[in-house]
Amino acid sequence: QLQLVESGGGLVQPGGSLRLSCAATGFTDDYYAIAWFRQAPGKEREGVSCISSRGDRTNYVDSVKGRFTISRDNAKNTVYLQMNSLKPEDTAVYHCAADKSLLAGCFMTSSVYDDWGQGTQVTVSS
Repeated sequence: QLQLVESGGGLVQPGGSLRLSCAATGFTDDYYAIAWFRQAPGKEREGVSCISSRGDRTNYVDSVKGRFTISRDNAKNTVYLQMNSLKPEDTAVYHCAADKSLLAGCFMTSSVYDDWGQGTQVTVSS
């Protein structure tokens, strides 16, 4: 069974940077599309970014374009989310999720994702 473990969250000042990691363990014979979602208190879960299984396609929500970069290292079974120029509104619990459908590309819709990590807290505050 595939397991996803997020790390890299923390407290950072506005304008700062963090790099989140999503490490896959368990059944990793296939490479899956991976997405990052976030959920702030009192708000709905939001798709932040996704990357295809081979890393050749990415998508971002408009609010993070130009500030966040998603990447993957399949040799390490890890997906990264580099977050720069962080804003207080980026504060949320960030989860990574895997889409096992093996379809091309990636999607920002939570319903297509099969396995989820426990999440890592990102807090942007002065």
